Amino acid sequence: MFDIQEELKKLPGKPGVYIMHDEKDAIIYVGKAVSLKNRVRQYFQSSRNKGIKIEQMVTHITRFEYIVTDSELEALVLECNLIKEHHPKYNTMLMDDKSYPFIKVTVEEPFPRIMLARKMVKDHARYFGPYTSAGAVKDTIELIRKLYHIRSCSRNLPRDKGKERPCLNYHIHQCNAPCQGYISQEEYRKAITEVLHFLNGDYEIILKELEGKMQKASEALEFEKALEYRELLHSVQKIAQKQKITDTAGEDRDILAVAAEEEDAVVQVFFIRGGRLIGRDHFYLRITPGETPKEILSSFIKQFYAGTPYIPSELMLPEEIEDRPVIEEWLAQKRGHKVYLKVPKKGTKEKLVELASKNAAMVLNTDKERLRREEGRTIGAVKELEKLLGLTGIVRMEAYDISNTNGFASVGSMIVYEKGKPKRSDYRKFRIKGVQGADDYASMEEVLTRRFTHGLKEKEEGKELGSFTAFPDLIMMDGGRGQVNIALQVLDRLKLHIPVCGMVKDDNHRTRGLYYQNVEIPIDKQSESFRLITRIQDEAHRFAITFHRQLRSQSQIHSILDDIPGVGPARRKDLMRHFENIEAIKKATIEELRKLPSMNEKSAADVYKFFH
Repeated sequence: MFDIQEELKKLPGKPGVYIMHDEKDAIIYVGKAVSLKNRVRQYFQSSRNKGIKIEQMVTHITRFEYIVTDSELEALVLECNLIKEHHPKYNTMLMDDKSYPFIKVTVEEPFPRIMLARKMVKDHARYFGPYTSAGAVKDTIELIRKLYHIRSCSRNLPRDKGKERPCLNYHIHQCNAPCQGYISQEEYRKAITEVLHFLNGDYEIILKELEGKMQKASEALEFEKALEYRELLHSVQKIAQKQKITDTAGEDRDILAVAAEEEDAVVQVFFIRGGRLIGRDHFYLRITPGETPKEILSSFIKQFYAGTPYIPSELMLPEEIEDRPVIEEWLAQKRGHKVYLKVPKKGTKEKLVELASKNAAMVLNTDKERLRREEGRTIGAVKELEKLLGLTGIVRMEAYDISNTNGFASVGSMIVYEKGKPKRSDYRKFRIKGVQGADDYASMEEVLTRRFTHGLKEKEEGKELGSFTAFPDLIMMDGGRGQVNIALQVLDRLKLHIPVCGMVKDDNHRTRGLYYQNVEIPIDKQSESFRLITRIQDEAHRFAITFHRQLRSQSQIHSILDDIPGVGPARRKDLMRHFENIEAIKKATIEELRKLPSMNEKSAADVYKFFH
């Protein structure tokens, strides 16, 4: 029996992370402390004004544990990781999982390229961004290629010069073909220098140049060319207008503000790069009533900047937040340079923070109803599912499916849903290696064994963000007792305790219920949980089928008939000529197969035996 008062006496006065558990031993809150002794004791002091959230949470705490760290900074990093892994009920949770693209210029290459990049790495290239719209990045890259005739190929130049003919871009005058030596490295580098000026927001040179070319083409009565220059001119003006100068200092900074109501909050972020507003975005958070804007912003910063690939030198906030020095230290460590959290009191910066606050309030007000509907479809559906199965704390669900054609190109799919939404970055594909023919049970056993063995290995190696590190709170199998038992056998063998549920279908291949703990549970077909289960089932099937088709298309020259002993190219051609499809061959008798000119008694029997 865990005696809270006795355990409070044992707490050390050192920095660390504390973890609160409820009566079902689920983690409901993770926090960090400079002194574990002082911080954790505060929760259980009746005289202290704790606020609604803490008071509510304390009534559910049945035990706590703690991890001592060497510093408050280490505690903050560990807190971020534990919140991300366990999604505690009383921690403010960021609901969006967005990634932002960059424009990458490979300046280290003799003939540089310009491309979209999803993350920033130390590879000596120049990165611009991050931008809030991948579409806008693609449009900008396309425009730059048209303006400056930058190559889009991945040829290794100058090594591969002249090895292949110039591509279509050369013929439509969008590339000067450095692959053929039609432009010198010096001339090409001049174009790249202009590209870098353009990406830094210097549009005046190219605007004047385009105006001049348009005028000249018009005077020469080359109206088609003049129209082309006019369209390019409009495209550049459009980008120039979007990136209005906001700060003459040319700094990189993010402007943050928050709006909250009951259990919903929105954080608005303005992204300023090189003194220009390059985009803005808003983020939804699930909060507990009574949380202050300071607490929400602190949680948002820790969750958002733990995953974002770029951290600016300044974050502008509407008010001071708790733990500012340690958060600044953590951000500086991630960035590799100093980072400051500031609260502007006057001027342009203060107005921008105010504008961000108004935007956050407007987004929250506009999207309140949509958020509630979305929650019903996602989190609400998961809660219904928890109630049906008698479980709690379901955040991550994994579903599996097998696809093959008569045992050929067998594949397995693993799809992931978190908080009722698909998490496509965690989807995984498996090529079945150890099973011959169409044996779905054996194939599923192989997939699950590989998935969880790999996950256990990653955990042993201390990989926090490995491919299979995160384990599900519930496994959803496409089928009933047989599939569920296969999963339970694998988990038992690996000494894992994860609930497994089967999605049972009727004779018309429609979901009719759930198979859990040897009982089939009926589901209300009008419920959100039923719709969620159907979506999961369809998605697992779609993902497996897509991968299977991809493998088949990659090996079109391979026919299932190639796997039949004694059937070579001539007999295969004969079979396909006389029968409409594989199904017709499958249904054919030995006598019917024997009638084919290329077939003898043995080969006809081999074909029949293969399919039966």
